[in-house]
Amino acid sequence: MLFRAPTHEVAALTRDGSLFLHLREQYVHLHGHEPSASEARFWERSIPVLTSVLLDAGLEQVNMMIEYVLPLTSKRADVVLAGVHPASGEPSYVVIELKQWSSAEPEDGDPFVCRIDAHARPVLNPIEQVRGYCDYLVSCNGALTEHPERITGAAYLYNATETGIAGLYGGRQSAHGQLFSGERRDKFMGYLKEQLAPESGAAAADELLAGKIRPSKQLMAVAAGEIREREQFVLLDEQRIAYEEVLHAVRRAQLSANKEVVIVTGGPGSGKSAIALALLGEFHRRGFTALHATGSASFTKAMRKLAGSGSRDVQNLFRYFNSFISAERNSVDVLICDEAHRIRDTSANRYTPASHRTGRQQVDELIDTARVPVFLLDELQVVRPGELGTVDMIRTAAESKGLNYRVVSLEGNFRSRGSDAYLRWVTQLLNPPAYGPASWEPDGRMELRTADSPQELEAFLDQQRSYGYTARITAGYCWQWSTAKPREPLPMDVVIGDWARPWNLKSDRSVMGAPPAALWAIDPAGFGQIGSVYIAQGFEYDWSGVILGPDLVWRNKAWTVDRAASKDPVFTRAASDAEVRRLICNTYRVLLTRGMVGTVIYSTDAETRVKLRELIGARTPATEAT
Repeated sequence: MLFRAPTHEVAALTRDGSLFLHLREQYVHLHGHEPSASEARFWERSIPVLTSVLLDAGLEQVNMMIEYVLPLTSKRADVVLAGVHPASGEPSYVVIELKQWSSAEPEDGDPFVCRIDAHARPVLNPIEQVRGYCDYLVSCNGALTEHPERITGAAYLYNATETGIAGLYGGRQSAHGQLFSGERRDKFMGYLKEQLAPESGAAAADELLAGKIRPSKQLMAVAAGEIREREQFVLLDEQRIAYEEVLHAVRRAQLSANKEVVIVTGGPGSGKSAIALALLGEFHRRGFTALHATGSASFTKAMRKLAGSGSRDVQNLFRYFNSFISAERNSVDVLICDEAHRIRDTSANRYTPASHRTGRQQVDELIDTARVPVFLLDELQVVRPGELGTVDMIRTAAESKGLNYRVVSLEGNFRSRGSDAYLRWVTQLLNPPAYGPASWEPDGRMELRTADSPQELEAFLDQQRSYGYTARITAGYCWQWSTAKPREPLPMDVVIGDWARPWNLKSDRSVMGAPPAALWAIDPAGFGQIGSVYIAQGFEYDWSGVILGPDLVWRNKAWTVDRAASKDPVFTRAASDAEVRRLICNTYRVLLTRGMVGTVIYSTDAETRVKLRELIGARTPATEAT
């Protein structure tokens, strides 16, 4: 939240111009950079409009929480009003989305998505946007979970006429989603007076801000319910647009013989896999032929185990990218390709029968299989040679077939407690600008610490587990990875001084109590083994311990990559030094973005540890407890 005050104070600060200085300063403090011109323009134009309505309604004591951050995400509601309900006397909250649009029309007749002149791409109907924010707050804030009736939501398009936004009213309005144009200012004022009494909202605001925040729903924990029962995730903004784009593409494909490709791109924690599961569950419940595919054995096997437990039909929904080498064209309605950055050149390998070696590219097989192929990817998560999935590659393949395609970019962050600052820090750490990587400035969200030894790192994470958190340790692939033998102790491959631990298992069967490879990230017994990037990618856990190996060390004010220190067999001599550097940095980017609550970093190199302490500060497990 950037600013909180009663309406009359906000109005006074607006009149003397100091409000926008407050907002800017707080924005820079929280985000580490200046607000965009459009953001600043929005504050200057929209906040005075809302305060004027509130003052005219006699609600000068209502608290305004400006740029209210949705818990555990990077998403922000424009304003949340806090006050007292005039009828019940209980706390009452109104989520407000303010739009400067003068007009908007439904996209392809669909009221959920609309198009306005200022945006090249479709945007979410503001009714759905504000409804999503209300639903999300009810799902995660304890002050509202037991009292969902306390929150309502409205979008106010103060520059719009009724004619200009007539098509948006086709969206379903409810207590969590109302729509008002500038022509209906009096109606909007009346709506606010129905929700808020003309008395102080300070206590209500305090209660909302003090509400216990429920942990984010971890993907694997709700996978079965998402597929078999009902939607488990509240999809917000671009997530919902991506979801609706696929639904509409399937609807269009039913009405015509046309195929259509949907590409969804986003960084770690942006919700790609949540969208994929939400779509799979929706189509499965509707009776469409829909399949989920990845290039990750661990992710697919985990989904079969968790989402498909006890149901062979559900297990069969989860496939691999190379499963479609001989599939008939358009044999399924929807093929959801998650982790699509892992697409390879061809599906053929040494075990592929000669009759199936068609020479076709894997992306062509995936596109040809479905009426609507969907690709979800993050190009910066390519971690091994031969992984080719990019937006341009998929777009080119679609164009070569004469197919229409749509690209949706996800901008939010639903991991690392919604800390955009942490994701920026990781990016600058591994790909620093000329002046070097940035120091970490705690933002009150993501925890970041260093450890002086692997023992210290492990002990701290084990302590977090005793508090009920999940935790895992991962490392760069700098140690030999041996195959565990049945009924024998696991090989202690990862050796650092007098500390030694085994890698995660390679096999699909448990050995000496260690979980199968696919379940390392979700079975509590996985804490005893060190995870590689190939097992951790696609998963998340509360606390992430990351060991930087000797393949990436800090020397002479820059990162040095030592390919000889890597034991990864995929880094053959055919891979250039530049490619190896890119892939090793991508590997650590993946490992550093698995944590939901916090990350602890340890480097095997003394000079690198000094640099990390310089950047992160003295927040080590030994000096500070959670």
